[in-house]
Amino acid sequence: MNKVEIYSTPVCKYCNMAKDFFKSHNVNYTEYNVATDLEKRREMVVKTGQMGVPVIVIGEKVIIGFDEGEVAGALGIK
Repeated sequence: MNKVEIYSTPVCKYCNMAKDFFKSHNVNYTEYNVATDLEKRREMVVKTGQMGVPVIVIGEKVIIGFDEGEVAGALGIK
């Protein structure tokens, strides 16, 4: 399975929805709190050109926002 990363903030509703989705499908992921981790915040901006969260990275695919269908497709979940 591809490496899964999420750039998020603690108060972001859609970030929490994405993390709940990962947990319910037993998807291991690495979370970066861009509210406190300035290096990861800069990395996220370089990858996407913007500050919106969540930013989900699945392998080489970058998904801005939480679109359950797109995330499930990228993970091969039906």
